[in-house]
Formats: sequence, structure tokens, C-alpha cells
Amino acid sequence: MIKVAVDAMGGDHSPGEIVKGAILALSSLDDLYLILVGRKNDLLSCLEDLNFSHSRLEIRHAEEVISGDDDPGFSIRRKKQASMVVAMQMVRAGEADAIISAGNTGALMAAALLFLGRMGRISRPALLTPMPSFSGRPVLYLDVGANMDARPVQLLQYAHMGRIYAQQILGINEPRVALLNVGVESNKGNSQVKKAFALFSENLPGFCGNIEGSEAYFDGADVIVCDGFVGNIFLKTSEGLSRAIISYFRKEIAAGFRYKAGALLLEPIFSGLKEQVDASGYGGAPLLGVKGLMVKCHGSSKARAIEQAIHKQVYPFVKNGVIGHLERALELLPFESWADNE
Repeated sequence: MIKVAVDAMGGDHSPGEIVKGAILALSSLDDLYLILVGRKNDLLSCLEDLNFSHSRLEIRHAEEVISGDDDPGFSIRRKKQASMVVAMQMVRAGEADAIISAGNTGALMAAALLFLGRMGRISRPALLTPMPSFSGRPVLYLDVGANMDARPVQLLQYAHMGRIYAQQILGINEPRVALLNVGVESNKGNSQVKKAFALFSENLPGFCGNIEGSEAYFDGADVIVCDGFVGNIFLKTSEGLSRAIISYFRKEIAAGFRYKAGALLLEPIFSGLKEQVDASGYGGAPLLGVKGLMVKCHGSSKARAIEQAIHKQVYPFVKNGVIGHLERALELLPFESWADNE
């Protein structure tokens, strides 16, 4: 049985949408056991009209909530009964295999480092997110916001972790890994990326060079590496553009009868486009490089995103033993000697 602690109080639409999404995942996975963490009365109220297996669900009361405005480091130490903290401690104690949360990103990063700790060979963990592409399968991006800056050797660590994730979760035997850059030439970019290019070329199987943002959606790579500052901007710009495209089509179709008639014929195409660009289909971003699984969902996540995060991220990650694969593979890599060459 795979046990997942759900921070039900984190996010803009908690606890209702978080609970609803968790129950949807519970209904579709027979060997999933959920622990909803939060204010008991609020959670019981959310569960009233939902059908689920009571034998595979429990509630762990946590009175406090860490809000989006709370100071990350201060709040996880001061609010010891916060839902996020209680859920993270459950993973640390082995009571749960993973935690999922749409709460305060900074607090989650701090809590993961404090309670789970870094893998021995990783100097900084990274958030990885699958994003839609037009190749038929997602492209993995990391880091998308755990650390705003990263040294070249840390980017190389991200690349190796992303490569292992692609093998274990996406089933890609030889993932293609690229550096997100302003041009494809090896001499393009800032000093950080130029040094990373040299390190990747010498020490990374499957490295296929630099990739520009304009080509990222068209099957140029399976894993795309960047620091958290660039990755977070790219992620949010992509999400905003996808919403703008769908909104534009809806507005134009509603404006004229001819468009409405045509839209009926093109409905399968529009539905396919929405599915391709809808980031909620992948749900969340696992934090790679810590001794346990924490999956961060977008603060605005609703039920579908929570369901998909459990179904497509948490469940296969735990089922495939990805933490063990990461630890074993990373132990074999000479990160210290790479750092000397930066």
C-alpha cells in the first residue's frame, strides 16, 4: 500500500478542492492510502458528499496553517502544528511515503531540507515539472523554482537527476538532455551556462547541447535544465500563454455565428489543443535531491491538478522506487572532481 500525506490546508482553494482531488485519486488507485492533514472539522465537512473507501483514508488533525504570506523559515519552526509541518514529519518518520502540498513554496523547501535532508551527493535540490509538448509526451524541466541561482556543477546535478526521472517515470531509456539558453551555439549565454555546457559535454550521457525556448515544445529534448530563476519564469510564461490562447479562441468563437458553427466541427481539435497545453494534467513538481518525496502543486491548484499530481507523480515515483534509484546512481558520480573544473 502506498501511503501519501496530503497537506489539505495548503493552496488558494483549500481544503475543498484539495480534498476532492485526493478522493478522485483514491477512487482510481486500489493500493493508495491517503492521510488528509489539516483541521479535522473542516476536512470532515469537505468529505460529507464524497464517495470513497473509508478503509483507505484517515484524517490527521493539524490546527495551524502556513499561509502564502508567512516567512518560510520562521513559520516552519514556530507553527509546529501546521498541516505542512505535520505531513512532512510523517514522511520523515516513515508513516507516509510522500507528501503533496499546494502551500507556501518557500516553507515547503525549508521544511523538506529540515525534516528530510539532502541526499549525500546533492548540494541543492531542484523542483522538476513535466510540461506539455507537441511530441505526444511531456518534457521535463528543472529547476523551476527551488533555487534562484545555481553553479554549473549544480546544474549538472540537476541534469543527472532529471535523466534518472525520465528513465524511471517516463520510460525513456536514453533521455536527451539540453541546457536552456539564448542560442544553440556552445559560446552563447552567460558565464554560468557556458561553463555548464563544457561540464555537460564531458560528463553527461545523452547531452544534446543548448536549446532555445522557442524549440522547447517541439521534441528537441526530453529533459531541459536551467536555474530556478529562469525555469520559474519560463514555466509561468508558458502557463500564461496557454491560458491566453484558449481564452482568445473562446472569445472569438462567442463573437460570431459563423465561428460558432465552425467550432462545432473543430471541437475535437480544440479539445486536443486544450489537453496539450493544460499544465494541470501533470499536477505538480517533485523536489529532487532530498531523502523523501515531496510534490509541490501550484498554489491555484484545483481538484484535477491534485488528482493528477498523485496519479502521475507521487504514485509512480513511489511505486518505481525512484528515491533509491537516485541515491544509488548519484553515489557513483564524481561531483567533487567536477566542482574543481568549474
